Amino acid sequence: MTPSSSSRGEPLVGAPVVRRGGQWWLVSGAGSLLATDPTFTGELDRFAAARAAAEREVAQLTSERRRWWS
Repeated sequence: MTPSSSSRGEPLVGAPVVRRGGQWWLVSGAGSLLATDPTFTGELDRFAAARAAAEREVAQLTSERRRWWS
């Protein structure tokens, strides 16, 4: 079974890729393709980690702001 954009996985918001089962898949309306280039997948890993860190920071700032305004 190959993942598609409708499969469960961790999509990288804003990019046509999804991480599923520890692997990155390129997704389009035509289907999916396993990303196997270690340089490319390493960059995807770094980008996903940076985005997750940014999202955590935004959530923390939002929480602090709500406490300040309460």
